[in-house]
Amino acid sequence: MKTQARVVVIGGGAVGVSTLYHLAKLGWSDVVLLERTELTAGSTWHAAGLLPLFNMSYAVGQIHKYSVDLYKTLEAETGQNVSFHVTGNLRLACNQERMDEYKKYCGTANTIGVPFEMIGPGEVKKLWPLCEVEDLVGALYHPDDGHIAPADLTNALAIGARNRGAEIYRQTPVTGATQQPNGEWTVHTPKGDIFCEHIVCATGNYARQTGALFGLDVPAIPVEHQYIVTEAHPALIERQKQGLPEMAVLRESDASYYMREERQGLILGPYEKGAPARFVDGVPDSFGQDLFPGDLERLMPHVEAAIRRVPIFAEVGIKDIVNGPISYTPDGSPLVGPAWGVRNLWLNEGHSFGITAAGGSGRFLAEWIVEGEPSIDLLDVDPRRYGAYANKQYVKIKNEEAYEHVFIVHYPDEERPAGRPAKTSPVHDKLDRAGAVWGQRFGWERPNWFAPEGVERKDVWSFRRTNYFEPVGREAKLMRETCGLIDLTSFSKYEVSGPGAEAYLDRLVANVIPKKIGRMSLSHALTKHGGIRSEFTITKLGENRYYLISSGAANRFDWDYLWKALPSDGSVQLEDVTLRRGVFVLAGPNARKVLEQVTDSDVSNAAFPWLSMQEIAIGVAGDVRALRVNFVGELGWELHHPIEYQHAIYDALLEAGAPHGIGLVGMRAMEVLRIEKSYRMWGKDLTREYSMFEAGLDRFVRLNKGDFIGRDALVRQQQEGVPQRFVTLEVEIEARNGRPLADPYGNEPLYAEGRMIGRATSGVFAHNLGKTLAMAYVRPDVAEIGTELEIEVLSERFPARIVAESPWDPENARLRA
Repeated sequence: MKTQARVVVIGGGAVGVSTLYHLAKLGWSDVVLLERTELTAGSTWHAAGLLPLFNMSYAVGQIHKYSVDLYKTLEAETGQNVSFHVTGNLRLACNQERMDEYKKYCGTANTIGVPFEMIGPGEVKKLWPLCEVEDLVGALYHPDDGHIAPADLTNALAIGARNRGAEIYRQTPVTGATQQPNGEWTVHTPKGDIFCEHIVCATGNYARQTGALFGLDVPAIPVEHQYIVTEAHPALIERQKQGLPEMAVLRESDASYYMREERQGLILGPYEKGAPARFVDGVPDSFGQDLFPGDLERLMPHVEAAIRRVPIFAEVGIKDIVNGPISYTPDGSPLVGPAWGVRNLWLNEGHSFGITAAGGSGRFLAEWIVEGEPSIDLLDVDPRRYGAYANKQYVKIKNEEAYEHVFIVHYPDEERPAGRPAKTSPVHDKLDRAGAVWGQRFGWERPNWFAPEGVERKDVWSFRRTNYFEPVGREAKLMRETCGLIDLTSFSKYEVSGPGAEAYLDRLVANVIPKKIGRMSLSHALTKHGGIRSEFTITKLGENRYYLISSGAANRFDWDYLWKALPSDGSVQLEDVTLRRGVFVLAGPNARKVLEQVTDSDVSNAAFPWLSMQEIAIGVAGDVRALRVNFVGELGWELHHPIEYQHAIYDALLEAGAPHGIGLVGMRAMEVLRIEKSYRMWGKDLTREYSMFEAGLDRFVRLNKGDFIGRDALVRQQQEGVPQRFVTLEVEIEARNGRPLADPYGNEPLYAEGRMIGRATSGVFAHNLGKTLAMAYVRPDVAEIGTELEIEVLSERFPARIVAESPWDPENARLRA
């Protein structure tokens, strides 16, 4: 066995072998894979081998698409037949909501180039003649996918990796790892040690055990997945005799199962309620290439549904019930990217659709390791999207929920209930009594909207305007007309200090670091390719002391980045103070009148200008960092306060604000307000895939300040031409087919003269303007104000016109008042 390698991949399933293959394909041939038993011995060997392209995530959709395209080439490359049956994939819809889900997905499919067809019951019958179609509304058909043999696929990837110099060692468990001061690793095995630069964990059901070797609590736990394999049926035997093609993989989403042909019989794979998480405390040594006993009783509702849809299913005997562990995460998406708090350690874990994702996750993780960045934005699968709240018990509960929800309708605003509430701000109960309808972000409970008296406190989910449309509109108008209060305690907050603090931050962000105490700047950390990695508000608290604020969802993501960038000489200290400070946003035309009632500080425009910070007292609460900035585009302040004073501050503001029309405002109204101002949202409008210049944020870039990460890429782009432009659009939405209006949300394709020229990243009905707005990236040649385009919303095209940025208060007069 080798004693040195550039990368050690732990785990010999499809995902681990694909990672090895792609590392070698990118030119890193000095790589090895360690497998504790035999290749495919984990979930790979009992996987059903399906390759569904359908996914509502822009990132996961690209991962799956690459996999399906790759798998069609592997036999020619390696000589190994992967048994890829390109049968197509047919998703049935029994109601209009399901069709709306498919139509929403079609926008994403168009933007990433996945072929699809929306078809009616008649076409379904032609593709699946043994299927009952009378009650169907329609279906989504993918012609290019199907199913594959997981073991054959893994062996093909292994051949491809070995052909490029990679080595695979079976029967070689990893017993531990030691990191050297320079960041390199010593991996310990019973056969000896291997020294390497990087480690990749791709251990499937063992993810938590492997993570524990490195001090990590990895949020991935397996859940039982069962599928039934039947005996052959005469109708399927006859189809084969006639030379008819294998029918498409059939998915009845509304009954939560998939079905496909298998050796003239059928496979039925339900996603049932009550499927338990397994191996919460680790996989026992006694469990090898094993299965659990089948539980047919748990599957019976789905069996009955399958019989109604495909009557021949009642006529076949059951040959086998396969019941094995499949790794899940709380949101059902995998963990692909850097581990947090440990250098040179990478995760490719939590794959509930591991065969479909193996190719793409292996490729994009390999790019990240070899080239420093993946070629697509992987935020949706980044392991750091979870925090410490995602502990063992939380993950168990959420993973069982994620399994049960595989086939539910996935709405853009959906909120899943299991494991909640987890993290709450001190005034949670007061907000609850005020009618809050709750959402969750990074474990934090946040009011999405407030139900007025007489309105049920409940989200009625839809892809169209729904029950919270009017209440959200009232909150958005209140913020513009009088004064609103938002609890944003979930913001991520860090303090950076020390003699090297300014130089450290200056190297990380594109903007200048504020020089005067009490001043602030909006600053962006970039990738080396110039893409937008993180967004911070940086305020100078004192000499060599700074306060950084970023998205609540970015807490571990940004902390890990800041920590890994710290200089080794100890000249910079980094603290996460998120849990020590609450945040209220007080904004609106009357915000100053309210604040004047509760503080002795001078909050006039002259004494407290826009984009400045002062430490003030609010009633009995001292040490309040009042920042004159907000994400809603009105006169107002962010009030960052010691969290123990939150009740006192909340009560004081509401009492003082009552004569001035103060009201509570939720996150959905904030979404309306920020889009009315063309404010870009990190993670939606600002991602690794777009540069500062593409995002139209030139004013926050200082190329002449000295070197910073991403500067060279921005200079090249400035010289060669910016490939895309960020624009704001007015959209003329109209009612069609007698159904409620649907506004854009994100991932809608844009067209000029019938050709796709861009994609929307956000959209909303702007209640204060009485118009539907969208924000998007488009080709520069169609980015001028006044250009007429079309936007596809739920598979229908509507007129869209590019307008000037910040349709509400374009001069920022209200902000500066």
